[in-house]
Amino acid sequence: MKSTTRALKEWNVAVNALEQGKTIVLLRKGGISEQAGHFNVGDKQVLLYPTFEHQQPDLLKPEFADRVKTVESGWHPEVIKIGSWAEITDVFLVAWEPAITALFPYHIWNDKFVGDRLKWKQNQPISILLLRTYRLAETVEIPYIPEYGGCRSWIDLANPILLEESKAVLSDREYIERSNAIRNLIANPVNDSGSQRVTTLTDGSQDFSPD
Repeated sequence: MKSTTRALKEWNVAVNALEQGKTIVLLRKGGISEQAGHFNVGDKQVLLYPTFEHQQPDLLKPEFADRVKTVESGWHPEVIKIGSWAEITDVFLVAWEPAITALFPYHIWNDKFVGDRLKWKQNQPISILLLRTYRLAETVEIPYIPEYGGCRSWIDLANPILLEESKAVLSDREYIERSNAIRNLIANPVNDSGSQRVTTLTDGSQDFSPD
């Protein structure tokens, strides 16, 4: 893919963490404006669109909370800076709390965020995304338009952005090692007794709801 208009909306602090190689993990559930209220991944290569309105420092680990300045409801920059895109390599639907808790070292959120996500829409699993992030050759500035607003995850930009000459944030080896560690934790999290629940991963994605 040489260019795309498809973009994934995510907190600015999370986009920055992906761009800096601090994380490769996003945790998602459907937004208010999602189709049927469910989060679905329809595109595997997406631009990363930073949002500011709903960032909450009290839902982030301290080292990331310090980087967030809260804004009024409805606020957005007049110009959006797009500096990266990502390949979504894995999507796991996980409802078993130990599997989600085991990922704590690998993402930017705190226990409150994880607990809130588990309680909200309890009949829905959390979508765990693994993303390999690439920095664009040049940051692209685009004007904000109302079509980019709303509580939804996916948008199409008015004009395509070139992906050529992008550079991966993590090397092949770094990404493979980190993503494999995360896959193993999801498949075999340590339970309260200290043992691991053994599950076989297939096709890079599987529902890990408890039996």
